Amino acid sequence: MTYINKLADHVDKEVTLKGWVYNFRSSGSLVFIEMRDGTGLTQCVVAKDDVSEEVWEAATSLKQESSLEVTGTVKADERSIGGHEIHISDVKVHQVAENYPITPKEHGVEFLMNNRHLWLRSQKQWAAMRVRNEIIYAIHTFFQEKGFVQMDSPIFTGNAAEGSTTLFETDYFEEKAYLAQTGQLYGEAMAMAHGLIYTFGPTFRAEKSKTRRHLTEFWMIEPEMAYYDLDMNMDLAENMIKAIVSTVLEKRKDELEILERDTTSLEKTASEPFERMTYDDAVKMLKSDETAEMLDEMAESRRQEQIDLEKEWEEIKKEHGSAKKWRKAQIDQRIKEISARIDQIEEDLRNIPSWKESARNFEWGNDLGGSDETVLMMQYDVPLIVTHWPAEIKAFYMKRDETNKLALGMDVLAPEGYGEIIGGSQREDDLEVMEERIKEEGLDKEVFEWYLDLRRFGSVPHSGYGLGLERTVAWLCGLSHVRETIPFPRMMGRLKP
Repeated sequence: MTYINKLADHVDKEVTLKGWVYNFRSSGSLVFIEMRDGTGLTQCVVAKDDVSEEVWEAATSLKQESSLEVTGTVKADERSIGGHEIHISDVKVHQVAENYPITPKEHGVEFLMNNRHLWLRSQKQWAAMRVRNEIIYAIHTFFQEKGFVQMDSPIFTGNAAEGSTTLFETDYFEEKAYLAQTGQLYGEAMAMAHGLIYTFGPTFRAEKSKTRRHLTEFWMIEPEMAYYDLDMNMDLAENMIKAIVSTVLEKRKDELEILERDTTSLEKTASEPFERMTYDDAVKMLKSDETAEMLDEMAESRRQEQIDLEKEWEEIKKEHGSAKKWRKAQIDQRIKEISARIDQIEEDLRNIPSWKESARNFEWGNDLGGSDETVLMMQYDVPLIVTHWPAEIKAFYMKRDETNKLALGMDVLAPEGYGEIIGGSQREDDLEVMEERIKEEGLDKEVFEWYLDLRRFGSVPHSGYGLGLERTVAWLCGLSHVRETIPFPRMMGRLKP
């Protein structure tokens, strides 16, 4: 037995593969089985004259997602999926599947989400999960090679690190507890023991949000570093993202092609310095005449592009009727691409007026909303780090500058409209200041006494941040919604399967 991703090692040799039927067609005395085994796809060819009657009957009985074992000779063929083809001598069917609900035709998102347990087998979903795995591996490699210790923070907590309004409350043996929205506070304690640590685990937010960027259960990577200031924190975050992107570009080329990902911006991210600006400068940019003009020009460009695409659509539709079979397939594919692009253009044209209004009327002291992040990032091909935020809109544990008005926080915004992927800060290390902050926030000091101990016993300057895994996967894969970045997403109204 071997695996599809190892076929290059077995050219002109006999192998056995075990997997499932991804696609199936027959043509007279030939059966073509597109087979998947979890590592990739390959085409298997069964010739009636080359196999026994029993094997032929087994091959012709197959349906999509039937499970089977095949034996045959590997042949190099650049025209085939993966560059190889299997000439089959034997087929053993484990199960002939029932009629598979997810067919090559278009399906609605709700239908696909209800069948998420099966949708995971589709090529683009498979590719996204492989990229997710590569990102996770790259993160561990990055931190381990820098001497960080991976440690685990509890999922049940009595602390509301950022207020209790977005926490899932639960009964913990007749005591109030919450599902953790961050491992940060515990990470700080572990950093005081080990210097450099990171946690990697599930976190929960009870925000009643249905945007494409939100999940109620997601995974966070949270490093905490003793003796790090804000600048060191930003440098670490930038280097980590570069390492992740470089690894994915190098090792997941095939998956990015399946996802039809334009990697231009990713390649720049991997090689060019990130942009950095203060919150003050970000507000000025949003409210500027230049930004308003950019949005007007974008709207005009989108309208002209839509006219050109609709004209092309009409022309190729006329050609379709008399076209040969191969050309019809090309036309069908192009129509699908045009339709998707026009949908995106129409969404942009609906959004641009509100983006422009929101940017022009943005008030200093507000947090950046999704549309504000989108408008800012239209002007950059690489991530942007926004620093020195109004203290009132940031968490109590963030250290403030000498004016006491700005938090030494940083948000890393991804290009191409993917928004915030990292939030972090230098942490407040002064005991009296931290006690006052807890009081100002109306938090129960008693449940934070252990956290205050970190300022009583050997307090040092320290920093950290959190990277949202699913938003990062969405960005690197070019996916429009985070629901496709995790095997079984949890969102408002989505608890099954």
